[in-house]
Amino acid sequence: MTGTAAPTRTERERRWLKRFSPPSRAPSEAPSGPAPTRLLCFHYAGGSAAIFRHWPPMLDSTVEVVGVQLPGRADRFLETPHDRMGPLVDELIDVLTPSLDQPFACYGFSMGARVAWALAHALRERDLPSPRALFVAASGGPSLDDGDWLWEGRDDGLEGYVREMGGTPPSVLAEPTLLAALLPVLEADLTVLSTHGFHPDVPLDIPVHAFAGELDDEASPDRMRAWRDETTAGFSMDVLGCGHFFDDASETAVIEAVGRALGGPAHAQAGSRPTDEGVAR
Repeated sequence: MTGTAAPTRTERERRWLKRFSPPSRAPSEAPSGPAPTRLLCFHYAGGSAAIFRHWPPMLDSTVEVVGVQLPGRADRFLETPHDRMGPLVDELIDVLTPSLDQPFACYGFSMGARVAWALAHALRERDLPSPRALFVAASGGPSLDDGDWLWEGRDDGLEGYVREMGGTPPSVLAEPTLLAALLPVLEADLTVLSTHGFHPDVPLDIPVHAFAGELDDEASPDRMRAWRDETTAGFSMDVLGCGHFFDDASETAVIEAVGRALGGPAHAQAGSRPTDEGVAR
């Protein structure tokens, strides 16, 4: 009997995982040298995986960039966004399990940092492979959560928070229809954060590297340093000359640092020099 070959990725995987690099080879198929690493990238609240589309050319070919697309946005616009961390991580693990067959690392920006952190804990609890490293950006350490969130209780509402934080294209802010489409997704994403309340008894045992904007009031370098309490395997941090959302030069430095940490030199030349305290400026 003959039949069609099974698809290499299911439709569900294609919705969740945006592979911006050619698929990396399994360790047994790779030539001698650094083992290929999948870099799972998690976007900020209200954002999409497209923010990582331009990363591959700036990273060594042994790093496969995979953007994680949460429901409710871009090509998943018609899907209901998650508003709780538990179900989000449960579904994410179901989708990711076939992709954990080789070394991987996680990078999360703002909300994405918390999703990546929660995922790393859930993988360990289920005795599944853990990431080589956790890279977190623009999100204060989880131990600092006190139930007081900058987007809640504002006179100008969630729209005021969006305008204050920056990062949203002016064309969206100026178009009521586009803004009305963004706000429910953003509200769901932020609710994921404000209802999580997760305070693990045991820290992670993987290296954590943080990226902090020097001018970021929400996730200042002092607040980002609290990530050192989330691991027993080493903490380091780069301080960048930007606000909450990274400018081009700061993002280039981030990509370079991630590539260097994963064992493949980044092609970008701009970057930060680590100090003796493990913090770069």
